Amino acid sequence: MLRLLNIELHKLKHNRASKILILIYFILLTSIALIAAIKFDIGPIKFHLAEQGIFNFPYIWHFNTYMASTFKFFLLLVIVSMMANEYSNKTLKQNLIDGLSKKEFILSKFYTVVALALISTLFVFITSLILGYSYSDFNEFSIVTTDLEYLVAFFVKLVAFFSFGLFMGILVKRSAFAVGGILVWFFGESIIKGFLFWQFKDIEGTSDRVNSIMQFLPLEAISNLIKEPFTRLSAVKTVAKQVGEDLSKDFSIQPLDLIIVIGWTALFIYFSYALLKKRDL
Repeated sequence: MLRLLNIELHKLKHNRASKILILIYFILLTSIALIAAIKFDIGPIKFHLAEQGIFNFPYIWHFNTYMASTFKFFLLLVIVSMMANEYSNKTLKQNLIDGLSKKEFILSKFYTVVALALISTLFVFITSLILGYSYSDFNEFSIVTTDLEYLVAFFVKLVAFFSFGLFMGILVKRSAFAVGGILVWFFGESIIKGFLFWQFKDIEGTSDRVNSIMQFLPLEAISNLIKEPFTRLSAVKTVAKQVGEDLSKDFSIQPLDLIIVIGWTALFIYFSYALLKKRDL
């Protein structure tokens, strides 16, 4: 495993574009901390975002993992370009000539995906701890360690999304077309969702019916892992109640969502291997 991972890290180390994208990604992750500096002071109106409870334990685990997951596209570009470069630079063929099997080649890519996802998760964990202990009103150990499952979901989400990028990179062979393919897939799922809403528009519980079907599609499943955290804030709920809206819902990580996403991850890696095995390189 370490041998295969070292091969990929060596390639990344000598790829300037990948290094820049990885650097941008971690700078963006760090920028979450800048939210704490957002203040409005206009006459009698004083607003400090950090004081609204977004960095309180355990809510911070939900908020930070959701915000950090919005930046995953930058690492997706690294994964896609990493695979495209194998074809354009003919390093894939050279690796196979040097004795690397196709299975080992796919595993080396998957280990890189897992490593990038793990480093991202640890980075978010450390950043959240620092912000939490700096701004949270609750610092008891039992509260700090509550909701850590959001970090697990974040890790699984990144591995699945990057595995999808790996699959598209092998399928299309060109990074720009692979990214385009991912966007087409996204729009395809959106069209299906819109069609289902139209199909069930006259049936009671339309939204639940549509979501029960859409949850099995890959990008929707990945998106469902960590639900938006904003309506969970007490300040938002208070405003909603004043206008007669009920925003109460289950924000927890659902085991079924995890199983579906892990299942798609396994399929993406298997399909990647099957494609590579079938092709005459």
